[in-house]
Amino acid sequence: MLEDFLGNPITADGEHSAGLIDDFVGGLLAYETRAVNLLAVADEATDLPLVQIYAGMLWMFLESTDGPRRASPYVTRALAAAENGTRRERMNAALLDAWWRDDIPAALALGDQIAEEFPRDLAAVKIHQYLNFNRGQAPDMVRIGLKVLPKAGDVAYLHGMLAFGYEQCHLLDDAEASARRAITLKRKEPWAQHALAHVLLTRGEIDQGAQFLRGVHDSWTDLNSFMSTHLWWHYALFALSQGREGETLGIYDAHVWGIDKSYSQDQIGAVQLLTRLELAGLDVGDRWKDLADHLEPRATDTAQPFLALLYLAGLARAGRGQADTLLDAIRAQAGQAPHHSRETWNDVAVPAAEGLVAYHRSDWRTAVRRLGPVLPRLVEIGGSHAQRDLFEQVVLDAYLKDRRWAPAQQMLELRRGFDPEGVPVNHALAQVYDALGLPSLAQRAAARAEATARAHRHDPSLLTA
Repeated sequence: MLEDFLGNPITADGEHSAGLIDDFVGGLLAYETRAVNLLAVADEATDLPLVQIYAGMLWMFLESTDGPRRASPYVTRALAAAENGTRRERMNAALLDAWWRDDIPAALALGDQIAEEFPRDLAAVKIHQYLNFNRGQAPDMVRIGLKVLPKAGDVAYLHGMLAFGYEQCHLLDDAEASARRAITLKRKEPWAQHALAHVLLTRGEIDQGAQFLRGVHDSWTDLNSFMSTHLWWHYALFALSQGREGETLGIYDAHVWGIDKSYSQDQIGAVQLLTRLELAGLDVGDRWKDLADHLEPRATDTAQPFLALLYLAGLARAGRGQADTLLDAIRAQAGQAPHHSRETWNDVAVPAAEGLVAYHRSDWRTAVRRLGPVLPRLVEIGGSHAQRDLFEQVVLDAYLKDRRWAPAQQMLELRRGFDPEGVPVNHALAQVYDALGLPSLAQRAAARAEATARAHRHDPSLLTA
């Protein structure tokens, strides 16, 4: 029997289909475009279980309410073909089916079983991590990685997966060690690079983070749009903290927005970065118009709460009427979601959505009142803590715009703990301390901002590299 590149037996009709299966597994783990190659034969190779399973998974990764519809024929064929396949293939078909039915607890239980019996099935491990990430269960991301580590510790991608799980658990030393181990095994390991960028951002090691990403960006080749735009997004956060606003805006235009304007992750990355640029005081011109044009089809998309909230934020910021449509859809989803996610939709997503709409309609008090109390629970909606930080920044900006200086001062000084010399945070502190009648503290904050900006005015730019 043929094997995939990780040593797992596969049902294939020759080297060509085996190569396409490797393309999916390797492309999934490395975030490379080759993952989609097997779609070219998926409608013909109906008797090959893994081709049908992986094609269905690709459509589920569409992350939209249309994803299950597109995946449906592959789920049916996967279950049928797997009856004549291996046990691992049957279990993967069942995992896909559970995911497709939105029975996430069942999908996760199957993923655990696969990891137990077939610890080198790292595609199944990756999907297990992905599903847990989307529900804010970071400890399970670590647990599944450690479960297979004794049998798959030679694979760089596993260490990258562990690194991100550790980082989401705030176990930063473990995350850094795993990320560096992955990069030692394979320099072009973008998920490990991304995890290390998270570590450096969370520690407030802004200069080190920018330098690290500049040093590895030559390896960002053949990546899918999510991984490419997301690595650039991380680099943009470092540049923005350093006061390199012009470069950050250029990164948005050249590398964050416009790679695949129809894809969920590209869309939310653009919403995130454009919002952060405005919060830092930049005029972004008419960029919201183009972004909102591509968000309008998401007006009823409640596939995931984290994604829906960011679509909503973009539509509300652009002044589109579809924001009200999506707000209603989020409220409706809260009443019909499966049991495993209903509380998250009701108790977290709905008030957060109402707060975001209020904020973008200049109702600062309602924004704080609805969004503020759910900040500690936002982990439940998915997304990384670096991404969810945007919601805290929105609450902070609502305080600033409402001239509520005391709570703003508290939030800003806490933020300075992980971005001590950052230009945007210190500019805001200078404003707050001036309003509070503390000129010496305002001067110190302004001096920190100016010193950081001055130190980085002539830094090398990846835009011209």
